[in-house]
Amino acid sequence: MKLHHVVEAQQFDRPILLELFEASRHMEDVVRKGGVTDYHRRIMATLFYEPSTRTRFSFEAAMHRLGGRVITTENAAEFSSVSKGETLEDTIRILNGYADIIVIRHYEVGAAQRAAAVSRVPIVNAGDGVGQHPTQALLDLYTIQKEIGAIDGLRIAMVGDLAQGRTVRSLAYLLGKFHDIKIYFVAPALLQMKDDILEYLRERKVAYEEESDLEKVLPQVHVVYQTRVQKERFGDRISDYEKCRGLYVINRESLKLMRQDAIIMHPLPRVDEIAMEVDQDPRAAYFRQAQNGLYVRMALLKMVLGSA
Repeated sequence: MKLHHVVEAQQFDRPILLELFEASRHMEDVVRKGGVTDYHRRIMATLFYEPSTRTRFSFEAAMHRLGGRVITTENAAEFSSVSKGETLEDTIRILNGYADIIVIRHYEVGAAQRAAAVSRVPIVNAGDGVGQHPTQALLDLYTIQKEIGAIDGLRIAMVGDLAQGRTVRSLAYLLGKFHDIKIYFVAPALLQMKDDILEYLRERKVAYEEESDLEKVLPQVHVVYQTRVQKERFGDRISDYEKCRGLYVINRESLKLMRQDAIIMHPLPRVDEIAMEVDQDPRAAYFRQAQNGLYVRMALLKMVLGSA
């Protein structure tokens, strides 16, 4: 199936998701064999206005594994013509002349949509402020299917910074495509999930509960999706940040409450919300989750770029 721009999770329906996951499984074999040279004539531009490790490197590694080439900037706000006042739209128009696909991360909600509106080459949203991170949600869902074996019937706890977390927003959109899902939103009052996502879930008849007690939820869920309280999103509201940080920590005691067949996920980076002692538990899936990002993004690039 051919895609063009990838800007939001809502554009993926269930058949596309299942096709993407099948392609991702194939990409695991491709990586084990050392990659391919199919896209040796294609160039991907990674345009990042916010810091990134996993997303940028996995996209770039994905393109290299497919045989393509990469041009990149990891601090576009400082090391591009934006510092001279160039608009995002003009930057995208220029890059259209250099690359076959543009992967963009930006600090403003809707930036990827703006880029797509003026771009003839595919735009892939690698995170737009507190808006969405669709490719992270794709690899998250792939991880759940791979680790647990199914998505229908899932019980998932989303924990931490839900108001400002683009990963949980995007994952909630994708979970709405499946059956018999229940989501527990575990967050302090300042960081509860926003109404637009709750309204979407109600329209899709997806069950959810807003909860403040993580220990109450842990025995009930198949997936604990932990997130970092993002200091950088609080600006000068330092007192609010201090009220929220450290409230929910997954540690050895948490593991005792969890189901033996559950998994712990995290989009990373973590600070102190998952103790290092948890890493050795087989239910700790977050590093495997990050690895899956390579396979899913390889599959996604092939869907977007089409035939080599």
